[in-house]
Amino acid sequence: MLIRDETKSDIPAIHALLASAFATAPHSQQTEHLIVDALRKKGKLSISLVAIEDNELVGCVAFSPITIDGKNIDWFGLGPVAVCPDRQGFGIGSELIQAGIARLRVNDAAGCVVLGEPDYYSRFGFAPLPDLKLDGVPEQYFMARPLIDDIPAGKAEYDSAFYISSNHHR
Repeated sequence: MLIRDETKSDIPAIHALLASAFATAPHSQQTEHLIVDALRKKGKLSISLVAIEDNELVGCVAFSPITIDGKNIDWFGLGPVAVCPDRQGFGIGSELIQAGIARLRVNDAAGCVVLGEPDYYSRFGFAPLPDLKLDGVPEQYFMARPLIDDIPAGKAEYDSAFYISSNHHR
């Protein structure tokens, strides 16, 4: 398996993968593909990695800047991350996440947050930070992974692209 940066020719496959991977996901408004398209268009898709197996795109992960108390302090949000349903359970998502975190380190990022399942993301060093909050989210599902010693406090906010409303609710 190869993990690399997205290219222009990957964009339709990324869009399709995100749309299909989240079509039946609980806690999803099925807008993940629209979020990544909007981040890309705004120049806020800081890292977009794809997993390629047998010349097929089988996974993708995105990282974008977040603000804390309205300030950009080199923290990023992980997500969305998706793997083709028939390729799940083989560690592709884990490899994408680890590659993305490694890239954040190389880019001197200060840290990363994720909104997701604690059991899954804790294995990558994510944990709730008592003084870092995301409005409207139970604190155990909003986790952070500092990449430097400086631990931020305050209200985290994702890019406005994450707040796209979906017109095609079930």
